[in-house]
Amino acid sequence: MFEILKKLSWFFKLRWKSYTFGIIALMICALLSAITPLIIGNIIDQMIANTLTWENLAIQSGLVLIFAITMYVLRYGWRTALFGNSTLLESIMRNRLFSHFTKMDSQFFNEYRTGDLMAHATNDLAALRFVAGGGILSITDSISVGSVTLFSMFFLVDWQLTLTTILPFPLLIFAARHLGKAINKRYRKSLESFSQMNNQVQESVGGMKVIKTFGEEEHHYADFIKDTDNVVAKNKKVYKVDSAYTPVIEGITGLTYVLTLFFGTYFISIGRITIGELIAYFSYLSMMAWPLLAVGRVANTLERGDASYNRVTTLLSYASHLEKTEDPIPSPVTGDIDFDIQEFTYPEGKSPVLKGTKFHLDSGNTLGVVGHTGAGKSTLFKLLMRDYDQYQGQITYNQTDLKKYRLDAVANGIGYVPQDTFLFSTTIRENIRFVNPGLSQEEVEYFAQLADIHEDITQFPEGYDTKVGERGVSLSGGQKQRIAIARALATKAEFLILDDALSAVDAQTESQILANLRAIRKNESTIIATHRISSIMHADEIIVLDKGQIVERGKHAELLQNEGWYRRMYEEQQLQQKVEEGGE
Repeated sequence: MFEILKKLSWFFKLRWKSYTFGIIALMICALLSAITPLIIGNIIDQMIANTLTWENLAIQSGLVLIFAITMYVLRYGWRTALFGNSTLLESIMRNRLFSHFTKMDSQFFNEYRTGDLMAHATNDLAALRFVAGGGILSITDSISVGSVTLFSMFFLVDWQLTLTTILPFPLLIFAARHLGKAINKRYRKSLESFSQMNNQVQESVGGMKVIKTFGEEEHHYADFIKDTDNVVAKNKKVYKVDSAYTPVIEGITGLTYVLTLFFGTYFISIGRITIGELIAYFSYLSMMAWPLLAVGRVANTLERGDASYNRVTTLLSYASHLEKTEDPIPSPVTGDIDFDIQEFTYPEGKSPVLKGTKFHLDSGNTLGVVGHTGAGKSTLFKLLMRDYDQYQGQITYNQTDLKKYRLDAVANGIGYVPQDTFLFSTTIRENIRFVNPGLSQEEVEYFAQLADIHEDITQFPEGYDTKVGERGVSLSGGQKQRIAIARALATKAEFLILDDALSAVDAQTESQILANLRAIRKNESTIIATHRISSIMHADEIIVLDKGQIVERGKHAELLQNEGWYRRMYEEQQLQQKVEEGGE
C-alpha cells in the first residue's frame, strides 16, 4: 500500500522543507488537541469536588482558547504547504507528460489514442495530487493524532482501561490490507474504461460532420452509452470495496465505546478513575475516530495513486524508435536530396510500402509525385521528414545521412502541408505565424497573398482576427488548405512539401498558387504530391508510384510519350475538364 510513497520519494526530497513544516505543524496540532480533553476533565473534577474557582476557570478556559487559535494558524500553514505541494506535483508530472508527447515519434501516437492520453493527463494526475496532498495529510494526521491520543489514554488516564478497549483495533490492519488490494485492481480497470470512453468522445466529436452525413447519430450514441455504462459498472465495483471501509471502522469504533462504557463505569466504582477522567477518555475515543477513518481513506488514496502512477510511468518509459546519434547536426537540412530506399515496412505492417524507390532532387528544383491512392506518396514524405528510421536504404540531404540531423533540424528545414489540414482554434493570423510568431502583419499578409487566401480573409468581418474554430471548422476545405500553405511558407524553409494540398481548390486558384510558388522559390526545392496532373506539369521531374515502386519518371512532355498510367490519367482529366466546360 505504501509503495507509491517510495515511488514519489524524488518529489518529497525536492520539497522536504515545506513537507517538514507541514508535518511538524500537524504534530503540534495533535499534541494541543490531546491536552484540551485533560483540561476539560480537570475542570469537571474540580466542579464535582467543589474546588473550582473563577480564577482557575478563567485560566483553564484561556488556555483552551489559546490552543484553538494556535491550531487555527498551524492548520492554515500545513494546508498551504501540503496542498500547494500536491498541486506542484501535478504540474510537474503534466509538464513531463506534455514534453514526452512532443518528443515521441509517429509510432507512439499510432499505439496510444488521443482520449487515452488525455485520461493520463487528467484522471491519473489528479490521483497523484491526492496522494501528495490528502494522502500525506491523512497519514501524518492519523499517526500523530493516534499516537498522541493513545499515549494520553495509556499514561494520562488509565492503561488498563486503554488495553481493554483497543482490542478490536488490530482488525483494521487486516481490513485495510485486504480491501486495499481489491481497490487497486478495480481502480486500474476503472481508469482503463474511462480512457476508452475518452477515446470514443474525442473521435465522435471530431468526426461529428461525418457521423451526421451518414446518419449514424443513433449508432454512435448507442456506442457511447455502452462505454459510459462500462465506466459506471467498473466504478461501482470500486465503490463497493471502498464503501466497506466506513462500516468496518464504525463497527470497530462502536465496539470500543461499548467496552469503554462497561469497563469505565466499573473502574469508577472501584475508585480506579474519576468521572472527569472517564469523560476525558471518551473525548480521546472521539479523537481516535479520525485516525481510524483515515486508515480507509489512506488505503484508498494510496492504492488509487499507485495504479495511476504505474500508468503514467509506463507512458513516460516509452522510448522513441528513432535512432539517436552522437553530436547530431543542429542546422536545418539543406541542399540536394538523395532518396534511396530498398524497402520500408510500417512497424505494425506485414508487407513493404516502399520497394526500390530511388530519386535525386537538385537544390532549387521541383519534384512531382503522382500515383493512385495508397501508392506510397505520403509514406515517402514521412521518411523525408524522418517520422520513421526503420528502413533499408539511405536518405541524404546535401550528401549527409538524414539520421545524423537533429529532429528539430529536419523540421526547421521543411515546410509541410499534409493531406489532412489541421488548424488551431485561434485566429487566422496566429495560425499563419504559428511557427514564426514574430512575423509582422505585412509579412502575414504577404504569405497569405502567395497562398491566394488574402482576399478571402479580408471579406471576413474580423479579417485576420477571425477565429477559425476547432480544426478550422468555420472555414471551407479550400480556405483551410490555403491557410495551411501560407503557414508552411511562413517557415521560410528551404524545402516545401505539399501532400495533395491543393485538392480542395479550383483549377484557377491552383494555377495562381503554383505560379506564385514558381516565382518566389526559384532557388528552393519543392515536392508536390497530387492526383491532379495540372499541379505538377511544370515540375523539373515527375515520378509515378505504384505499390511503393517508381514505375515512370521524367518531365511532363516525356511522360506523355509513354503509354503509361501518367498519360492515361492526364487524358482522363483533360476530357473531364472539357465536359465540365461544355456543361457550363
